[in-house]
Amino acid sequence: MHKIQKLLVANRGEIALRVMRSAREMGVATVAVYSEADRNALHTRFADEAVCIGPPASSESYLRIDKIIAAAKQTNADAIHPGYGFLSENKEFAIKIKEAGLIFIGPSPEAIEIMGSKLAAKEAVAKFNVPLVPGTSEPISDIAKAKKVASEIGYPILIKASAGGGGKGMRVVENEASFEEQMDRAISEAKSSFGDGSVFIEKFVSSPRHIEFQIFGDHAGNIVHLFERECSIQRRHQKVIEEAPSAVLTPELRASMGEAAINVARSCGYYGAGTVEFIMDEKMNFYFLEMNTRLQVEHPVTEEITGLDLVKLQIKVAQGEDIPFKQEDLHINGHAIEVRVYAEDPSNNFLPDIGRLQTYIRPQGHGIRVDDGFEQGMDIPFYYDPMIAKMICHAESREDAIDKTIRAINDYEITGIETTLGFCEFVMKHEAFRSGHFDTKFVEKYFTPEVLQTEGIEEERQLAGLLAATLLEQAKMTVTAPAPSVGQSKWKKNRL
Repeated sequence: MHKIQKLLVANRGEIALRVMRSAREMGVATVAVYSEADRNALHTRFADEAVCIGPPASSESYLRIDKIIAAAKQTNADAIHPGYGFLSENKEFAIKIKEAGLIFIGPSPEAIEIMGSKLAAKEAVAKFNVPLVPGTSEPISDIAKAKKVASEIGYPILIKASAGGGGKGMRVVENEASFEEQMDRAISEAKSSFGDGSVFIEKFVSSPRHIEFQIFGDHAGNIVHLFERECSIQRRHQKVIEEAPSAVLTPELRASMGEAAINVARSCGYYGAGTVEFIMDEKMNFYFLEMNTRLQVEHPVTEEITGLDLVKLQIKVAQGEDIPFKQEDLHINGHAIEVRVYAEDPSNNFLPDIGRLQTYIRPQGHGIRVDDGFEQGMDIPFYYDPMIAKMICHAESREDAIDKTIRAINDYEITGIETTLGFCEFVMKHEAFRSGHFDTKFVEKYFTPEVLQTEGIEEERQLAGLLAATLLEQAKMTVTAPAPSVGQSKWKKNRL
Protein backbone atom coordinates (compact mmCIF):
# COMPACT_ATOMS: atom_id res chain seq x y z
CA MET A 1 0.00 0.00 0.00
CA HIS A 2 1.35 3.43 -1.00
CA LYS A 3 0.08 6.26 1.18
CA ILE A 4 -0.56 9.30 -1.00
CA GLN A 5 1.44 12.34 0.12
CA LYS A 6 0.58 14.98 -2.47
CA LEU A 7 -2.48 15.10 -4.72
CA LEU A 8 -2.82 17.10 -7.92
CA VAL A 9 -6.43 17.89 -8.84
CA ALA A 10 -6.81 18.00 -12.62
CA ASN A 11 -9.91 20.17 -12.56
CA ARG A 12 -11.27 23.56 -11.56
CA GLY A 13 -14.12 25.24 -9.69
CA GLU A 14 -16.26 23.61 -7.03
CA ILE A 15 -15.15 20.02 -7.63
CA ALA A 16 -11.47 20.97 -7.34
CA LEU A 17 -12.18 22.67 -4.01
CA ARG A 18 -14.33 19.74 -2.90
CA VAL A 19 -11.50 17.25 -3.49
CA MET A 20 -8.82 19.48 -1.95
CA ARG A 21 -10.74 20.00 1.30
CA SER A 22 -11.07 16.27 1.91
CA ALA A 23 -7.44 15.69 0.98
CA ARG A 24 -6.31 18.36 3.43
CA GLU A 25 -8.33 16.72 6.22
CA MET A 26 -6.45 13.49 5.49
CA GLY A 27 -3.08 15.28 5.75
CA VAL A 28 -2.51 15.08 1.99
CA ALA A 29 -0.91 18.15 0.36
CA THR A 30 -2.69 19.54 -2.71
CA VAL A 31 -1.69 20.96 -6.08
CA ALA A 32 -4.00 23.04 -8.27
CA VAL A 33 -3.65 23.42 -12.00
CA TYR A 34 -5.26 26.44 -13.59
CA SER A 35 -5.77 28.22 -16.88
CA GLU A 36 -4.99 31.90 -17.32
CA ALA A 37 -8.72 32.59 -16.85
CA ASP A 38 -8.60 30.94 -13.41
CA ARG A 39 -5.49 32.69 -12.09
CA ASN A 40 -7.47 34.18 -9.17
CA ALA A 41 -10.00 31.35 -8.81
CA LEU A 42 -10.77 29.95 -5.37
CA HIS A 43 -9.30 26.51 -6.08
CA THR A 44 -6.06 28.15 -7.24
CA ARG A 45 -5.79 30.08 -3.99
CA PHE A 46 -6.85 27.19 -1.74
CA ALA A 47 -4.27 24.63 -2.86
CA ASP A 48 -0.84 24.32 -1.25
CA GLU A 49 0.74 24.81 -4.68
CA ALA A 50 -0.63 25.96 -8.04
CA VAL A 51 0.67 25.60 -11.59
CA CYS A 52 -0.58 27.50 -14.66
CA ILE A 53 -1.06 25.05 -17.53
CA GLY A 54 -2.14 27.32 -20.36
CA PRO A 55 -4.61 29.74 -21.95
CA PRO A 56 -8.32 29.85 -21.00
CA ALA A 57 -9.59 27.40 -23.63
CA SER A 58 -9.99 23.90 -22.17
CA SER A 59 -8.27 22.37 -25.19
CA GLU A 60 -5.13 24.34 -24.30
CA SER A 61 -5.23 23.80 -20.53
CA TYR A 62 -7.54 21.43 -18.64
CA LEU A 63 -7.58 18.92 -21.51
CA ARG A 64 -3.80 18.87 -21.99
CA ILE A 65 -2.62 15.55 -20.57
CA ASP A 66 1.05 16.39 -21.12
CA LYS A 67 0.86 19.68 -19.21
CA ILE A 68 -1.04 18.15 -16.29
CA ILE A 69 1.44 15.29 -15.86
CA ALA A 70 4.34 17.75 -16.21
CA ALA A 71 2.79 19.84 -13.40
CA ALA A 72 2.55 16.71 -11.23
CA LYS A 73 6.22 15.92 -11.85
CA GLN A 74 7.23 19.53 -11.24
CA THR A 75 5.54 19.59 -7.82
CA ASN A 76 6.41 15.98 -6.85
CA ALA A 77 2.76 15.00 -6.61
CA ASP A 78 2.30 11.25 -6.43
CA ALA A 79 -1.39 11.05 -7.38
CA ILE A 80 -3.91 12.79 -9.68
CA HIS A 81 -7.65 13.20 -9.09
CA PRO A 82 -9.59 14.03 -12.28
CA GLY A 83 -12.81 15.33 -10.68
CA TYR A 84 -15.68 15.13 -13.18
CA GLY A 85 -15.83 16.33 -16.79
CA PHE A 86 -12.66 17.25 -18.70
CA LEU A 87 -10.37 14.16 -18.62
CA SER A 88 -12.19 12.20 -15.90
CA GLU A 89 -13.38 9.45 -18.28
CA ASN A 90 -10.45 9.53 -20.67
CA LYS A 91 -8.75 6.15 -20.93
CA GLU A 92 -5.52 7.64 -22.32
CA PHE A 93 -5.25 10.01 -19.36
CA ALA A 94 -5.45 7.10 -16.91
CA ILE A 95 -2.83 5.17 -18.90
CA LYS A 96 -0.42 8.14 -19.11
CA ILE A 97 -0.73 8.74 -15.36
CA LYS A 98 0.22 5.14 -14.61
CA GLU A 99 3.06 5.21 -17.14
CA ALA A 100 4.40 8.28 -15.33
CA GLY A 101 4.53 6.27 -12.10
CA LEU A 102 1.63 8.18 -10.54
CA ILE A 103 -1.60 7.00 -8.91
CA PHE A 104 -4.84 7.67 -10.78
CA ILE A 105 -7.78 8.30 -8.43
CA GLY A 106 -10.22 6.30 -10.50
CA PRO A 107 -10.87 2.91 -12.09
CA SER A 108 -8.67 0.95 -14.49
CA PRO A 109 -8.23 2.17 -18.09
CA GLU A 110 -9.93 -1.05 -19.20
CA ALA A 111 -13.07 -0.29 -17.16
CA ILE A 112 -13.13 3.27 -18.54
CA GLU A 113 -12.88 1.93 -22.09
CA ILE A 114 -15.63 -0.68 -21.70
CA MET A 115 -18.10 1.63 -20.01
CA GLY A 116 -17.18 4.52 -22.31
CA SER A 117 -18.82 2.67 -25.21
CA LYS A 118 -22.53 2.06 -24.78
CA LEU A 119 -22.34 -1.01 -27.00
CA ALA A 120 -19.33 -2.51 -25.20
CA ALA A 121 -21.03 -1.79 -21.87
CA LYS A 122 -24.23 -3.54 -22.94
CA GLU A 123 -22.25 -6.56 -24.12
CA ALA A 124 -20.36 -6.75 -20.81
CA VAL A 125 -23.36 -6.41 -18.50
CA ALA A 126 -25.54 -8.80 -20.52
CA LYS A 127 -23.32 -11.64 -19.25
CA PHE A 128 -24.36 -10.75 -15.70
CA ASN A 129 -28.11 -10.79 -16.40
CA VAL A 130 -28.49 -7.03 -15.94
CA PRO A 131 -31.83 -5.86 -17.44
CA LEU A 132 -31.33 -4.14 -20.80
CA VAL A 133 -33.73 -2.12 -22.93
CA PRO A 134 -34.78 -4.27 -25.93
CA GLY A 135 -32.61 -3.33 -28.92
CA THR A 136 -29.50 -4.08 -30.97
CA SER A 137 -26.40 -5.42 -29.27
CA GLU A 138 -23.99 -4.17 -31.94
CA PRO A 139 -23.55 -1.11 -34.19
CA ILE A 140 -25.87 -0.94 -37.14
CA SER A 141 -25.69 1.15 -40.32
CA ASP A 142 -27.64 -0.86 -42.90
CA ILE A 143 -30.92 1.07 -43.29
CA ALA A 144 -33.02 -1.92 -44.40
CA LYS A 145 -31.74 -4.12 -41.59
CA ALA A 146 -32.16 -1.33 -39.05
CA LYS A 147 -35.72 -0.69 -40.21
CA LYS A 148 -36.55 -4.38 -39.75
CA VAL A 149 -35.11 -4.35 -36.21
CA ALA A 150 -37.12 -1.24 -35.37
CA SER A 151 -40.29 -2.91 -36.61
CA GLU A 152 -39.63 -5.99 -34.44
CA ILE A 153 -38.98 -3.88 -31.34
CA GLY A 154 -42.03 -1.71 -32.00
CA TYR A 155 -42.25 2.06 -32.35
CA PRO A 156 -41.41 4.47 -30.88
CA ILE A 157 -37.71 3.60 -30.98
CA LEU A 158 -34.54 5.47 -30.09
CA ILE A 159 -31.44 5.76 -32.30
CA LYS A 160 -28.39 6.50 -30.13
CA ALA A 161 -24.75 7.22 -30.87
CA SER A 162 -22.53 4.57 -29.30
CA ALA A 163 -20.02 7.18 -28.14
CA GLY A 164 -22.69 9.74 -27.29
CA GLY A 165 -23.52 11.83 -24.27
CA GLY A 166 -25.51 14.91 -23.29
CA GLY A 167 -28.29 14.03 -25.74
CA LYS A 168 -26.08 14.33 -28.87
CA GLY A 169 -26.44 11.75 -31.63
CA MET A 170 -29.85 10.76 -30.26
CA ARG A 171 -33.06 10.56 -32.30
CA VAL A 172 -36.57 9.44 -31.31
CA VAL A 173 -38.44 7.85 -34.22
CA GLU A 174 -42.22 7.65 -33.85
CA ASN A 175 -43.00 5.67 -37.01
CA GLU A 176 -41.49 3.86 -39.98
CA ALA A 177 -42.13 6.77 -42.37
CA SER A 178 -39.56 9.00 -40.66
CA PHE A 179 -37.04 6.24 -39.86
CA GLU A 180 -34.56 6.69 -42.73
CA GLU A 181 -34.28 10.46 -42.33
CA GLN A 182 -33.72 10.20 -38.56
CA MET A 183 -31.20 7.37 -38.99
CA ASP A 184 -29.13 9.48 -41.42
CA ARG A 185 -29.25 12.45 -39.06
CA ALA A 186 -28.18 10.41 -36.03
CA ILE A 187 -25.18 8.91 -37.88
CA SER A 188 -24.14 12.32 -39.23
CA GLU A 189 -24.41 13.98 -35.81
CA ALA A 190 -22.50 11.14 -34.14
CA LYS A 191 -19.66 11.51 -36.66
CA SER A 192 -19.40 15.28 -36.27
CA SER A 193 -19.69 15.24 -32.45
CA PHE A 194 -17.64 12.18 -31.54
CA GLY A 195 -15.76 11.12 -34.67
CA ASP A 196 -17.63 7.82 -34.50
CA GLY A 197 -20.77 7.18 -36.56
CA SER A 198 -21.71 3.96 -34.74
CA VAL A 199 -25.34 3.90 -33.63
CA PHE A 200 -27.64 1.37 -32.07
CA ILE A 201 -31.39 1.04 -31.83
CA GLU A 202 -33.46 0.42 -28.74
CA LYS A 203 -37.03 0.63 -27.54
CA PHE A 204 -37.97 4.17 -26.54
CA VAL A 205 -39.30 4.38 -22.98
CA SER A 206 -41.81 7.21 -23.32
CA SER A 207 -42.20 8.31 -19.68
CA PRO A 208 -38.94 7.32 -18.03
CA ARG A 209 -37.52 8.12 -14.64
CA HIS A 210 -33.75 8.47 -14.42
CA ILE A 211 -32.49 6.62 -11.35
CA GLU A 212 -28.82 5.96 -10.67
CA PHE A 213 -26.91 3.97 -8.06
CA GLN A 214 -23.63 5.03 -6.48
CA ILE A 215 -21.27 2.06 -6.34
CA PHE A 216 -17.83 1.61 -4.82
CA GLY A 217 -15.28 -1.11 -5.41
CA ASP A 218 -11.79 -1.85 -4.11
CA HIS A 219 -8.76 -3.72 -5.42
CA ALA A 220 -9.70 -6.82 -3.40
CA GLY A 221 -12.91 -7.23 -5.44
CA ASN A 222 -15.32 -5.93 -2.80
CA ILE A 223 -18.19 -3.92 -4.31
CA VAL A 224 -21.05 -2.16 -2.52
CA HIS A 225 -23.77 0.25 -3.55
CA LEU A 226 -24.54 3.41 -1.59
CA PHE A 227 -28.21 3.55 -2.59
CA GLU A 228 -29.89 5.52 -5.34
CA ARG A 229 -30.29 9.06 -6.59
CA GLU A 230 -33.35 10.32 -8.45
CA CYS A 231 -32.20 12.51 -11.36
CA SER A 232 -35.33 12.91 -13.49
CA ILE A 233 -35.58 16.72 -13.38
CA GLN A 234 -33.54 17.63 -16.45
CA ARG A 235 -33.23 20.21 -19.20
CA ARG A 236 -31.57 19.35 -22.53
CA HIS A 237 -30.96 15.82 -21.21
CA GLN A 238 -28.84 17.26 -18.38
CA LYS A 239 -29.70 17.14 -14.69
CA VAL A 240 -30.75 20.22 -12.73
CA ILE A 241 -32.18 18.73 -9.53
CA GLU A 242 -31.21 15.45 -7.84
CA GLU A 243 -32.39 13.77 -4.66
CA ALA A 244 -31.67 10.73 -2.53
CA PRO A 245 -33.38 8.44 -1.94
CA SER A 246 -35.98 8.22 -4.74
CA ALA A 247 -39.59 8.86 -3.73
CA VAL A 248 -40.86 5.75 -5.56
CA LEU A 249 -38.49 2.88 -4.81
CA THR A 250 -39.67 0.16 -2.44
CA PRO A 251 -37.07 -1.64 -0.30
CA GLU A 252 -37.44 -4.69 -2.56
CA LEU A 253 -36.91 -2.70 -5.75
CA ARG A 254 -33.98 -0.87 -4.19
CA ALA A 255 -32.32 -4.18 -3.33
CA SER A 256 -32.93 -5.51 -6.83
CA MET A 257 -31.56 -2.41 -8.55
CA GLY A 258 -28.62 -2.26 -6.15
CA GLU A 259 -27.71 -5.85 -6.97
CA ALA A 260 -27.91 -5.06 -10.69
CA ALA A 261 -25.64 -2.02 -10.18
CA ILE A 262 -23.08 -4.15 -8.37
CA ASN A 263 -23.19 -6.69 -11.20
CA VAL A 264 -22.52 -3.91 -13.72
CA ALA A 265 -19.40 -3.04 -11.72
CA ARG A 266 -18.36 -6.68 -11.56
CA SER A 267 -18.71 -6.99 -15.36
CA CYS A 268 -15.67 -4.75 -15.85
CA GLY A 269 -13.66 -5.45 -12.67
CA TYR A 270 -14.46 -2.03 -11.30
CA TYR A 271 -12.75 -0.30 -8.39
CA GLY A 272 -13.17 3.23 -7.06
CA ALA A 273 -16.29 5.41 -7.27
CA GLY A 274 -18.74 4.88 -10.11
CA THR A 275 -22.37 5.45 -10.96
CA VAL A 276 -24.69 3.00 -12.67
CA GLU A 277 -27.59 4.72 -14.41
CA PHE A 278 -30.97 3.11 -15.07
CA ILE A 279 -34.15 4.22 -16.74
CA MET A 280 -37.44 3.10 -15.24
CA ASP A 281 -40.78 2.93 -17.03
CA GLU A 282 -44.25 3.65 -15.63
CA LYS A 283 -44.61 -0.02 -14.62
CA MET A 284 -41.44 0.20 -12.48
CA ASN A 285 -39.42 -1.95 -14.88
CA PHE A 286 -35.80 -0.81 -14.86
CA TYR A 287 -33.12 -1.08 -17.54
CA PHE A 288 -29.38 -0.41 -17.59
CA LEU A 289 -28.55 2.86 -19.33
CA GLU A 290 -24.84 3.48 -18.80
CA MET A 291 -22.08 3.68 -16.23
CA ASN A 292 -20.14 6.83 -15.39
CA THR A 293 -16.63 5.87 -14.35
CA ARG A 294 -15.99 8.85 -12.08
CA LEU A 295 -17.41 10.90 -9.23
CA GLN A 296 -20.75 12.46 -10.17
CA VAL A 297 -21.71 16.13 -9.84
CA GLU A 298 -24.57 15.02 -7.58
CA HIS A 299 -22.51 12.85 -5.21
CA PRO A 300 -23.22 15.15 -2.19
CA VAL A 301 -26.80 13.87 -1.79
CA THR A 302 -25.39 10.37 -1.32
CA GLU A 303 -22.91 11.71 1.23
CA GLU A 304 -25.72 13.39 3.15
CA ILE A 305 -27.87 10.26 3.48
CA THR A 306 -24.96 7.88 4.24
CA GLY A 307 -22.65 10.11 6.29
CA LEU A 308 -19.70 9.06 4.10
CA ASP A 309 -17.06 11.25 2.46
CA LEU A 310 -16.80 9.77 -1.03
CA VAL A 311 -13.61 11.65 -1.91
CA LYS A 312 -11.80 10.30 1.16
CA LEU A 313 -13.04 6.83 0.25
CA GLN A 314 -11.71 7.32 -3.30
CA ILE A 315 -8.28 8.24 -1.97
CA LYS A 316 -8.21 5.29 0.45
CA VAL A 317 -9.15 2.80 -2.28
CA ALA A 318 -6.57 4.32 -4.66
CA GLN A 319 -3.94 3.78 -1.94
CA GLY A 320 -4.80 0.10 -1.90
CA GLU A 321 -7.04 0.05 1.17
CA ASP A 322 -10.16 -2.12 1.32
CA ILE A 323 -13.62 -0.61 1.65
CA PRO A 324 -14.00 -0.32 5.47
CA PHE A 325 -17.64 -1.46 5.63
CA LYS A 326 -20.01 -4.06 4.21
CA GLN A 327 -23.34 -3.61 2.42
CA GLU A 328 -25.34 -4.52 5.52
CA ASP A 329 -23.61 -1.75 7.48
CA LEU A 330 -25.14 0.94 5.25
CA HIS A 331 -28.44 2.66 6.02
CA ILE A 332 -30.37 5.60 4.58
CA ASN A 333 -30.49 8.56 6.93
CA GLY A 334 -33.18 11.10 6.02
CA HIS A 335 -33.55 12.76 2.64
CA ALA A 336 -31.29 15.08 0.61
CA ILE A 337 -32.00 17.34 -2.37
CA GLU A 338 -29.45 19.07 -4.59
CA VAL A 339 -30.26 21.99 -6.86
CA ARG A 340 -27.69 23.06 -9.41
CA VAL A 341 -27.35 26.83 -9.58
CA TYR A 342 -26.46 27.65 -13.17
CA ALA A 343 -25.71 31.05 -14.71
CA GLU A 344 -28.57 30.45 -17.12
CA ASP A 345 -31.82 32.23 -17.93
CA PRO A 346 -34.73 29.78 -17.56
CA SER A 347 -37.06 32.28 -19.24
CA ASN A 348 -34.80 32.24 -22.33
CA ASN A 349 -34.55 28.50 -22.96
CA PHE A 350 -31.91 28.09 -20.22
CA LEU A 351 -29.29 29.91 -22.29
CA PRO A 352 -26.09 30.88 -20.43
CA ASP A 353 -26.13 34.34 -18.84
CA ILE A 354 -22.48 35.05 -18.16
CA GLY A 355 -21.45 38.11 -16.15
CA ARG A 356 -20.24 39.37 -12.79
CA LEU A 357 -21.58 38.24 -9.43
CA GLN A 358 -22.44 41.70 -8.10
CA THR A 359 -24.07 40.14 -5.04
CA TYR A 360 -23.26 36.62 -3.91
CA ILE A 361 -24.36 35.52 -0.44
CA ARG A 362 -24.87 31.82 0.32
CA PRO A 363 -27.81 30.51 2.35
CA GLN A 364 -27.01 29.15 5.80
CA GLY A 365 -28.59 27.01 8.48
CA HIS A 366 -28.86 23.46 9.75
CA GLY A 367 -28.71 20.86 6.97
CA ILE A 368 -27.67 23.29 4.21
CA ARG A 369 -24.48 22.77 2.22
CA VAL A 370 -23.21 24.85 -0.69
CA ASP A 371 -20.42 23.52 -2.91
CA ASP A 372 -19.20 26.33 -5.15
CA GLY A 373 -16.11 27.92 -6.63
CA PHE A 374 -17.02 31.61 -6.60
CA GLU A 375 -17.31 34.61 -4.35
CA GLN A 376 -18.89 38.05 -4.65
CA GLY A 377 -17.34 40.25 -7.34
CA MET A 378 -15.99 37.37 -9.44
CA ASP A 379 -16.85 36.90 -13.11
CA ILE A 380 -18.37 33.68 -14.45
CA PRO A 381 -15.95 32.68 -17.25
CA PHE A 382 -17.63 31.90 -20.56
CA TYR A 383 -15.01 29.27 -21.40
CA TYR A 384 -16.47 26.61 -19.08
CA ASP A 385 -19.68 25.07 -17.81
CA PRO A 386 -21.89 27.85 -16.37
CA MET A 387 -22.60 26.11 -13.05
CA ILE A 388 -22.07 28.50 -10.15
CA ALA A 389 -22.85 26.17 -7.27
CA LYS A 390 -24.61 23.11 -5.96
CA MET A 391 -26.88 23.66 -2.99
CA ILE A 392 -27.69 20.56 -0.97
CA CYS A 393 -30.36 20.40 1.73
CA HIS A 394 -30.72 17.47 4.13
CA ALA A 395 -33.65 16.79 6.46
CA GLU A 396 -35.41 13.91 8.21
CA SER A 397 -38.10 13.54 5.53
CA ARG A 398 -38.56 14.36 1.85
CA GLU A 399 -41.24 16.92 2.66
CA ASP A 400 -38.96 18.67 5.16
CA ALA A 401 -36.08 18.60 2.66
CA ILE A 402 -38.29 20.25 0.01
CA ASP A 403 -39.41 22.98 2.43
CA LYS A 404 -35.82 23.56 3.54
CA THR A 405 -34.73 23.84 -0.09
CA ILE A 406 -37.40 26.47 -0.79
CA ARG A 407 -36.26 28.50 2.22
CA ALA A 408 -32.60 28.21 1.19
CA ILE A 409 -33.38 29.24 -2.40
CA ASN A 410 -35.03 32.39 -1.11
CA ASP A 411 -32.06 33.07 1.19
CA TYR A 412 -29.58 32.72 -1.70
CA GLU A 413 -28.66 36.25 -2.79
CA ILE A 414 -27.34 36.53 -6.34
CA THR A 415 -27.48 39.64 -8.53
CA GLY A 416 -25.73 40.63 -11.74
CA ILE A 417 -26.75 37.54 -13.70
CA GLU A 418 -29.80 35.35 -14.23
CA THR A 419 -29.75 31.94 -12.54
CA THR A 420 -31.78 28.74 -12.39
CA LEU A 421 -32.86 29.40 -8.78
CA GLY A 422 -36.31 30.62 -9.84
CA PHE A 423 -36.83 27.46 -11.88
CA CYS A 424 -35.69 25.30 -8.97
CA GLU A 425 -38.21 26.97 -6.66
CA PHE A 426 -40.92 26.36 -9.26
CA VAL A 427 -40.04 22.65 -9.25
CA MET A 428 -40.01 22.43 -5.44
CA LYS A 429 -43.51 23.93 -5.25
CA HIS A 430 -45.02 21.93 -8.11
CA GLU A 431 -47.51 19.23 -7.17
CA ALA A 432 -45.97 16.70 -9.57
CA PHE A 433 -42.60 16.98 -7.84
CA ARG A 434 -43.98 17.13 -4.30
CA SER A 435 -46.11 14.04 -4.90
CA GLY A 436 -43.22 12.14 -6.49
CA HIS A 437 -45.23 11.55 -9.69
CA PHE A 438 -42.87 12.94 -12.32
CA ASP A 439 -40.45 11.79 -14.99
CA THR A 440 -37.74 13.19 -17.28
CA LYS A 441 -40.41 15.09 -19.24
CA PHE A 442 -41.13 17.40 -16.27
CA VAL A 443 -39.81 20.55 -17.99
CA GLU A 444 -41.58 19.68 -21.24
CA LYS A 445 -44.89 19.03 -19.47
CA TYR A 446 -45.04 21.76 -16.87
CA PHE A 447 -42.53 24.55 -17.40
CA THR A 448 -42.86 27.61 -19.61
CA PRO A 449 -40.97 30.93 -19.27
CA GLU A 450 -44.29 32.66 -18.55
CA VAL A 451 -44.50 30.77 -15.26
CA LEU A 452 -41.58 32.73 -13.81
CA GLN A 453 -42.74 35.99 -15.37
CA THR A 454 -46.24 35.56 -13.92
CA GLU A 455 -44.69 34.73 -10.57
CA GLY A 456 -42.65 37.93 -10.73
CA ILE A 457 -45.70 40.05 -11.54
CA GLU A 458 -47.62 38.53 -8.64
CA GLU A 459 -44.72 39.28 -6.28
CA GLU A 460 -44.70 42.88 -7.50
CA ARG A 461 -48.41 43.12 -6.75
CA GLN A 462 -47.94 41.68 -3.29
CA LEU A 463 -45.07 44.08 -2.63
CA ALA A 464 -47.11 47.07 -3.85
CA GLY A 465 -50.07 45.99 -1.74
CA LEU A 466 -47.94 45.59 1.36
CA LEU A 467 -46.29 48.98 0.87
CA ALA A 468 -49.67 50.66 0.28
CA ALA A 469 -51.08 49.11 3.44
CA THR A 470 -48.02 50.21 5.40
CA LEU A 471 -48.28 53.81 4.15
CA LEU A 472 -51.99 53.90 4.97
CA GLU A 473 -51.33 52.65 8.49
CA GLN A 474 -48.58 55.25 8.92
CA ALA A 475 -50.91 58.02 7.76
CA LYS A 476 -53.54 56.94 10.27
CA MET A 477 -51.05 56.89 13.11
CA THR A 478 -49.31 60.09 11.90
CA VAL A 479 -46.06 58.47 12.93
CA THR A 480 -43.01 58.33 10.73
CA ALA A 481 -41.48 54.85 10.71
CA PRO A 482 -39.45 52.81 8.25
CA ALA A 483 -41.35 50.41 5.98
CA PRO A 484 -41.00 46.79 7.06
CA SER A 485 -38.69 44.45 5.20
CA VAL A 486 -40.62 42.35 2.76
CA GLY A 487 -38.09 39.53 2.95
CA GLN A 488 -37.83 39.16 -0.82
CA SER A 489 -34.81 37.24 -2.01
CA LYS A 490 -32.11 39.04 -3.94
CA TRP A 491 -32.26 36.71 -6.96
CA LYS A 492 -35.93 37.67 -7.34
CA LYS A 493 -35.21 41.39 -7.00
CA ASN A 494 -32.67 41.05 -9.78
CA ARG A 495 -35.25 39.38 -12.00
CA LEU A 496 -38.09 41.86 -11.49
